[in-house]
Amino acid sequence: MKTGAEPALTVVTYNIHKGFSALNGRLVVHEIRERLRSLSPDVVFLQEVQGAHSRHSRRHLAWPEAAQHEFLAHEGEHSAYGMNAEYRDGHHGNAIVSRYPILKSENLDISHHALECRGLLHCEMAVPGWDEPLHCINVHLGLWARSRRFQLEWLCERIRESVPEGAPLVVAGDFNDWRGTASKLLGSELGLAEAFKSVSGRHARSFPARLPMLTLDRIYVRGLKVGATERLSEGLWSRLSDHAALAARLSR
Repeated sequence: MKTGAEPALTVVTYNIHKGFSALNGRLVVHEIRERLRSLSPDVVFLQEVQGAHSRHSRRHLAWPEAAQHEFLAHEGEHSAYGMNAEYRDGHHGNAIVSRYPILKSENLDISHHALECRGLLHCEMAVPGWDEPLHCINVHLGLWARSRRFQLEWLCERIRESVPEGAPLVVAGDFNDWRGTASKLLGSELGLAEAFKSVSGRHARSFPARLPMLTLDRIYVRGLKVGATERLSEGLWSRLSDHAALAARLSR
């Protein structure tokens, strides 16, 4: 039984390009933190998060001591990190930062081949006033169509096995899906709706951030209503990552 008023949620998905500007000329993770905090989001889905990098930490005086997902979280917020790629100097992956306690988190390796290390980070979180956990799945799919088909099938199987049909669900991230294949599959197979397409009839163009042309980033929902949506690509946002951030307001 639900208790009290159910809050509306602001969710954001953002490929942060490991905290560097589009052409790797500037360390911008501090500016990313300030921009994200200005949104007061409840849940943030982050891709290309630098968990550690010994060479960057020596080269950049402003390199955070904490891992990027911890650095980007407000005091008192919760975070989970899923490492996708590991190399000599460090590692990177996906992360979820949440205003609400994270009850469970699991990172799955969905790499299709050795040249692209990709992951799926699944978290369950306790939202005050909700009688069941909010499921959040953060993905970063491959650049090749064959790899994306494989990874989308894996995503569908994960949802079927691990997310109850009536549970609130958000699947967001960098889908690298300029052809719209993901929306057709996730809609027909699992009943997920893409937030921007639900509001405006089309996906948001999110890449490159300075002049968005390709619809690579998505926010899919099930068991939730979509309110306002926003692409964050104006002003300072356009000078940070190579991707634009996407935001959506959701409610039960």
